[in-house]
Amino acid sequence: MAIGDHLPCVLVCGGQWGDEGKGKVVAYLALKYKPKIVARAGVGPNAGHTVYFKGKKFGLRQVPCGFVYGGSRILIGPGVLVNPEVLLKEVEETGIGDRLGVDRKCALIEPVHIEKDRSSEHLKEKIGTTGTGCGPANVDRVGRRAKLAESSPELQPFLTDVPSEINEALNERALVLVEGSQGFGLSLIHGTYPYVTSKDTTAGTMLADVGVGPTKVSEVILVFKAYVSRVGAGTFPTEISQEEAEKLGIVEYGTVTGRRRRIGRFDFELAKRAAMINGATQLAITCIDRLFKGCEGARRFTELTGDARKFIERVEEETGVPVTLVSTGEGIEDIIDLSRGKL
Repeated sequence: MAIGDHLPCVLVCGGQWGDEGKGKVVAYLALKYKPKIVARAGVGPNAGHTVYFKGKKFGLRQVPCGFVYGGSRILIGPGVLVNPEVLLKEVEETGIGDRLGVDRKCALIEPVHIEKDRSSEHLKEKIGTTGTGCGPANVDRVGRRAKLAESSPELQPFLTDVPSEINEALNERALVLVEGSQGFGLSLIHGTYPYVTSKDTTAGTMLADVGVGPTKVSEVILVFKAYVSRVGAGTFPTEISQEEAEKLGIVEYGTVTGRRRRIGRFDFELAKRAAMINGATQLAITCIDRLFKGCEGARRFTELTGDARKFIERVEEETGVPVTLVSTGEGIEDIIDLSRGKL
């Protein structure tokens, strides 16, 4: 589906338990397609997205990784929780203050929410939350007690109407890129309850987060790792031991929590369900180089090892969705693009 065939609103969401590499995918798409707007959907600062840009590593929890394209407007939708302290720190790190817009209706995370999160035996010890205050803040939002961004003195310079900005851009047929957070398995509705986050994380809710109707979406790009990782407790059918993960050379730590990630084999059943419920039109596979040695830095499909190519083909067969992006390294440029210039 080429840009221009429909209103070009492109969603990038996670198909596993987060940590799939959405940040890099969004950064690549932003630099390639130069969207007018890059908007952040999702829960809030409990999810960290990592991107390597101009020799620097950015671990972002509020600012979308599409900031790397300097011509885009950077927006945070009204469905996203905002911690002003975290956001302002990232604004300083990325230098996007003149491009940032925060919706007036974003609910705020306050110190009391963080304290409740970290002191709750159920949330912190049993569920294994990130302790960033998102769950308690969403409780207050549902209870109609949460403060909104429009009441924050620090956020006044950035306040805007995000749904209006996005829909105006779409009506002009300008490209809008929406970055989700976490992953399908952590959805409050569809995930491995109760070991989930505090709201739904699928494409449908991403649209509500930024104020876009479903008829305005052109593509849903679902991101999978070539293996699976998970931080915290909860069901993990394909999990392997840490010793086995180390033998494979896969040792990872959460962007936000710093906790060691649990590692597992690719879960085809999870992938099929995630593709179905998200309405995926394209798939991105990341970390192929970590699972299949010899693929690092590849830029063409034919440069991948035979095992890696067979794996990608099986993902397509099982999900019924084409794989259009394959990440082969940390850098934004380390990617195989099979989309033929289409979104």
